[in-house]
Amino acid sequence: MRTICRRARTSYTRVTPSGPSLLVLAGRDAACTMDEEYDVIVLGTGLTECILSGIMSVNGKKVLHMDRNPYYGGESSSITPLEELFKRFNIPETPPESMGRGRDWNVDLIPKFLMANGQLVKMLLYTEVTRYLDFKVVEGSFVYKGGKIYKVPSTETEALASNLMGMFEKRRFRKFLVFVANFDENDPKTFEGVDPKSTTMRDVYKKFDLGQDVIDFTGHALALYRTDDYLDQPCLDTINRIKLYSESLARYGKSPYLYPLYGLGELPQGFARLSAIYGGTYMLNKPVEEIVMDGGHVIGVKSEGEVARCKQLICDPSYIPDRVRKAGQVIRVICILSHPIKNTNDANSCQIIIPQNQVNRNSDIYVCMISYAHNVAAQGKYIAIVSTTVETAEPEAEIAPALELLEPIDKKFVAISDLYEPTDDGSDSQIFASRSYDATTHFETTCNDIKDIYKRMTGSDFDFENMKRKQNDVFGEDEQ
Repeated sequence: MRTICRRARTSYTRVTPSGPSLLVLAGRDAACTMDEEYDVIVLGTGLTECILSGIMSVNGKKVLHMDRNPYYGGESSSITPLEELFKRFNIPETPPESMGRGRDWNVDLIPKFLMANGQLVKMLLYTEVTRYLDFKVVEGSFVYKGGKIYKVPSTETEALASNLMGMFEKRRFRKFLVFVANFDENDPKTFEGVDPKSTTMRDVYKKFDLGQDVIDFTGHALALYRTDDYLDQPCLDTINRIKLYSESLARYGKSPYLYPLYGLGELPQGFARLSAIYGGTYMLNKPVEEIVMDGGHVIGVKSEGEVARCKQLICDPSYIPDRVRKAGQVIRVICILSHPIKNTNDANSCQIIIPQNQVNRNSDIYVCMISYAHNVAAQGKYIAIVSTTVETAEPEAEIAPALELLEPIDKKFVAISDLYEPTDDGSDSQIFASRSYDATTHFETTCNDIKDIYKRMTGSDFDFENMKRKQNDVFGEDEQ
């Protein structure tokens, strides 16, 4: 059922679990939703906000979720049709006929993959949001060395077959992988003289006599660090990151990454449906005029002359510019191609990581490539998105090594975005702002932000078990 609230130009939809994927939805009829009190109001429908909205609804909180935009996803939305992408980047011409039908395109603004054994997949599985989504395994993970790209070796067999290393280096790397695979932080017998809480990762690499190139792809393509700061930190986090990569790879074989059909914009919509099923109310195209405070605490949100009252507020940085600070910039370049990337075995999806040391930078450059096989592009077309943390006054020059790998490029769309982080923890104001999406090509940092906000809001650690749907209350079915 689709209703237009006559008092405001806001569109609402009642969701039924068996219904199609809907862009605008509400958990119940929303005729008089503003003049009520909520436990939590959420502003913005980015992935972080939608997951938190879903979690709070499952936990029995009364949630109102608003977005000033007429679409879901905020910064993490997928743009369709292709004509809309041209408009968004202020390109006056229309897409050429060679790019096919505009509605065949769903182009992500924030390029990221899901680690198959990572935190976001756990959230999807525990909440059964997977009912609304289909995924494909990303076909390959590659690393850049000396101007060429190589498959990332992450198993003993791949290590011995890899062209990245010489014969003796392969043996040492194999020993390192065996050590990581057997490592158990609760079993000191597996430590082999390493103290996980005090031995640095730099010392672990020395122990196995690994060279700089191997350290580069281990830290950046397996452990997925953006910089080398981790080298002088205790090694436990790095070991767990490498184990996550290997366990994710083991689930499906081709790579550790998954990607949803029809683009990443499906993810916030899936969690929005979850919130709606548990009584959450959604309003899109709803302007926010004021965040109402009393004695330093948030008490409500004003929109179109009405105030919805709340005890806590979650929002993305754009809604509270006076409560966030700039923490850097990210450049992202969306590239439309008519061919797969060279030296990737004609993969229709892949990730390429260019470690910082290979191009004399402080942070890595990432390439995410998906294609028509994922229902995000016209037949025979590919979308490669390059991203990195900005380090100079000429961001486009910084990503030149990545763009060279993609040539020839049919069309480029360049975006330079500011990164924001909250200035306080929200304990006094009860306003909890999310962080901007970083340059990494996975959702682990986003999930860490979600868990951090959850702890600050509730005072307890995030527990995946709390996200499980309650028996009998989702589709009127017993859990199987």
